[in-house]
This record gives sequence, structure tokens and C-alpha cells, in this order.
Amino acid sequence: MKTPVLFVAALLAVGAAAAKLPPLSDEAKAKAAEAGAKAAHAGKVDAYLLCKAMDHVAAVYYADAKKEGKTVPPPTPTPPCVDPGPFVAAAPAAVAAAAPAGKK
Repeated sequence: MKTPVLFVAALLAVGAAAAKLPPLSDEAKAKAAEAGAKAAHAGKVDAYLLCKAMDHVAAVYYADAKKEGKTVPPPTPTPPCVDPGPFVAAAPAAVAAAAPAGKK
């Protein structure tokens, strides 16, 4: 019985503390935007590596099937793997220009 009461009290305390936090500065917003861009780029890199791995597995499967004399259906055509390249951070001037006017 004490656990649910303590849990609700903790949630209320966290909510009250979060409500008193000041708004984020422009620098913090820029860091958050860059972190989001890095995470999105990491997702693209992961998708690229997964695509390359799937292509490799399929190539090995078809090579082994050919060696064993098995007949396999032709592979399903898929788009080629696209390398996203290295992460490039946005220029600071572009981030400053994207900030809303009139707030400093």
C-alpha cells in the first residue's frame, strides 16, 4: 500500500520541479539540435551497415546454393545501399540564423 502512494508523491515532486525549470538558452537549443542531427545520422549509418550485411548474406547464400547445385528463385530487386558519409555539423552561422528573431 505504501509503494503506490510513494510513487504518486514522487511523480508530483518531479512534475513540480520540472515546471520551475527556466527555458533553454540558444546555446542549449543548438546543442540539442546537433545531438538530434547526430542521432539521425547514426540511424542512417546503421541502416547502411544493415543493408551491406544483408547484401553479403544474400551473396553467400546464392554462392553456396550454386555450389550445391540447388535451384533458387532470382533475388528480389532492391535499391542499392547508400553510404551517408561522415557526419557534418551545421555551421554556427546557420544555427544562429535559424533562431527566432527578437529573442536574445
